[in-house]
Amino acid sequence: MRYLIISLVALAALIIGLSIYLQPNDFIGCGEKPAGIYGQCSSADAIVVVSGGDTNARTDSGIALYKNGWADTLIFSGAAQDKSGPSNAEAMMRRALTAGVPANDILLDEYSETTQQNAANAQSIFSENNIEKIILTTSGYHQKRANLEFQRNTDNVTVLNYPVTRDSDWSFWWWVTPRGWWLAGGEIVKIVIFHIQGAVS
Repeated sequence: MRYLIISLVALAALIIGLSIYLQPNDFIGCGEKPAGIYGQCSSADAIVVVSGGDTNARTDSGIALYKNGWADTLIFSGAAQDKSGPSNAEAMMRRALTAGVPANDILLDEYSETTQQNAANAQSIFSENNIEKIILTTSGYHQKRANLEFQRNTDNVTVLNYPVTRDSDWSFWWWVTPRGWWLAGGEIVKIVIFHIQGAVS
C-alpha cells in the first residue's frame, strides 16, 4: 500500500511538473485586455501564431488576442502542409480575415517547416517592421519549445508566452490519453536535443 501511494504521488508530481513546464504562461493574473503600456500585462507590438497540431485553435487564440487589443499586428507562420495547396500561414490569414481582422494588420511567413524556422524567419519580419515585443501563441504542449527557439533565434525581441491550453490535441486532461503522453514525451525529447545542440554549437 505504501509503495502504491508513493507511486501515485510521484505520478501526480510528474503530471503537474510537465503541465507547468511545457506551458509557460506570462499572462496569468492578467485580465482579458491589456492594462496600460508597461508591465507584464501591457500590450505588445505583434502576436505571433505558429502553425502545426490544431492550427485552427492556435489561429483563433491569436485572433482573440488581437481583438482584445493585445497587439495591432498578427503574424502567421507556417509552410504548406499539403504542397499542392496554400501555405498554412495563408490558410490562417484567411481564417483571420473571415473573423474580421483587416488584411493590413496581418503579416505572413509562408516558408517555415520547423519551429526553429518559425523563429529564424520571424526575425526578418521583426526587423523590417520594428517589432520589439511579441506575444507567442501555440498549443500548450508546444509552448516551451517554441519559446526556447524564439529566444535563441531572435535579437532584441521580448517574447511573452500565451499557450493554447485546450485544443483537439491537448487539454487539462492530456495525461489520461496515450496521445497526450506521446506529445508531452516528444516535446521533452526535442527540448533535450535543443539544449544539446546549443551546448555543442
